[in-house]
Amino acid sequence: MRYKLAILVVALSAMVATVAACGGTETVVETVVVERVITAAPERVVETVEVERVVEVEKVVEVEKVVEVEVEVTAMADDSMMMDDEDIPRNRQLILLWGGSGGVGAAGRYTDHDIWNIYNPGTSHQNGPGLFYEPLAFYSAFNDTEYPWLAESWSYNDDFTQLTINTREGITWSDGEPFGAHDVAYTLQHLLDTPGLRRSAQVQRDVESIEQVDDNTVVVNFQGPRPKFFYFMTYKFDIGLYIVPKHIFEGEDWLEFQAFDLEKGYPVTTGPWEVVATSPERKIINRRDSWWAVDQGLVEQMPDVLQIIYQPNPGETQMAQAVIANRADATLDLRPTTIREVLARNAAVTTHSGFNPPYGYVDWWPISLLFNASEPPYNDKRVRWAVSYYIDRADLIDLAYDGAGTPSVLPLPSYAPLQRYYDVVEDKLTTTHNTNEYNPDKADGLMMEAGYSKNSDGYWERDGNVVICDILGFGIFNDFGPVLARQLDDHGIKSSYANPPDAWARQTEGSASCGLRGHGGSVRDPYFTMNLYRTAEGAEAGEGHQANAYHWSNPAFDALTDEVSAAGIDDVATLEGLWADAMDIWLDELPDVQVIEWYHRIPMNQTYWVNWPTHDNNYVNGAFWHLTFQLILNNLRAVQ
Repeated sequence: MRYKLAILVVALSAMVATVAACGGTETVVETVVVERVITAAPERVVETVEVERVVEVEKVVEVEKVVEVEVEVTAMADDSMMMDDEDIPRNRQLILLWGGSGGVGAAGRYTDHDIWNIYNPGTSHQNGPGLFYEPLAFYSAFNDTEYPWLAESWSYNDDFTQLTINTREGITWSDGEPFGAHDVAYTLQHLLDTPGLRRSAQVQRDVESIEQVDDNTVVVNFQGPRPKFFYFMTYKFDIGLYIVPKHIFEGEDWLEFQAFDLEKGYPVTTGPWEVVATSPERKIINRRDSWWAVDQGLVEQMPDVLQIIYQPNPGETQMAQAVIANRADATLDLRPTTIREVLARNAAVTTHSGFNPPYGYVDWWPISLLFNASEPPYNDKRVRWAVSYYIDRADLIDLAYDGAGTPSVLPLPSYAPLQRYYDVVEDKLTTTHNTNEYNPDKADGLMMEAGYSKNSDGYWERDGNVVICDILGFGIFNDFGPVLARQLDDHGIKSSYANPPDAWARQTEGSASCGLRGHGGSVRDPYFTMNLYRTAEGAEAGEGHQANAYHWSNPAFDALTDEVSAAGIDDVATLEGLWADAMDIWLDELPDVQVIEWYHRIPMNQTYWVNWPTHDNNYVNGAFWHLTFQLILNNLRAVQ
């Protein structure tokens, strides 16, 4: 079968085509007619719009134009034939620009291309392995929906001290071995017995014992009431518990095992994917021919995506150019000025909020300035509050984001299920403990009360020690990190900004004087955010989304966190009361300083793919690096 795919190509300077004319500086105003995708599957609707572009050039005038062309693509009779012949059309490939050496958002090479064991600290689920370890259940905070997956059902006893998990029948791993309760029991038992693994700290804090009852039933006995344990295991945003194949992992050192051998078919999976090629420059994942989720009617069809190609993030400008030129379908989130430029230059690109500000959605990751709160000078709450009062968040957002942003008030994302917990402390936030207040005079007073005075260089000093806040961040913070450092420096806190490749590790271990980082915690109730501040009993390995990076300890707060852990998600009255008590401590102490809400402004190219997650369908958040990526893949539809 042969078909023709009509696409729109935007001709851009240094990318596709230009019409050049010599001369001096000249301003060109052009109006071009383009087609813009309005709705996705099942009915694809477009509108015709006029886009006016103003281009000022020197010596060479480059005229942007839109050209409609027909590209003839040869398609085989069915998906399996295409896969066998390795002749995969562009509209069945999903090209993603993400990650690379040097940490989140850094350009480079994949140093983990041969590590597909998700518990190995050398890799992250964000880099592809997350697709190969299907969860017991998914949860989408955007539509507040839980999706049973490998688990068909689960239930607690009356006092929440025991959990029964029923896995689905008829599921096999990709090597033909059956999946079942033995895999779940083995995974939990290994985490219970082995400190230092991802998620092991929480398992060891909650679980007393695990029992495999039969091929599809696991009983988990807790150390006390643990009504949130299954939710802890559920995939949402960046956290969840990965279930591994017992027959592959048993006898291996999980911290060293790579689970990678293409000749053996590693990594094995219950999902619809297989690794076909991987290198420092590219990871290629193909769709398999069958999937239990289709066979059992959990999803309507196999994913339209036949091939996923991960390429290292080449930098903000290059990512934008790739999306504009249709060389990439989605990338790491972009900054407001960049995403506006992408939308203006390629009418097929959309965002979670469509073509309008804020060009994305509030992520679960409110950003704060963190310290090692166990060491001077930041073990003094007066210094921490002074730093907060020195930050002009409105000015920071205006300068760094052209006003397209919002400050973070609490270490919780401003999602609807969490609004009640904002309401509980609203009076404090607007009066005595305003975490967004810019008040240098109040800050100066706190610094002097703490025994500091300004030296001849204008920096706060005590006993010959200058207060230093050298901020370690990531590439995604490069637009506002330097602005924040300048604000603090101007007010006497000696500050700088840098994003070294080991920023995350240094923040987690407490060797960074200051750092910028998001809160990977709550999206439904306050427990997982409170748990971020619980006294650390040993740092989690790897990415440490649930580790205490603030190095703050308060026994009364720990006790309240444990009480919240024992309260059911729907026991709102109890949770609100405990949260109010916890915030009395947290707001007084201010373990870290809230800065901004994090927005994911992800460009989603509709040239080849539609039905991306947006505010119109709201089925999940759009971060393909999160553990809910499979829900996106289930919904994407190829443009024919």
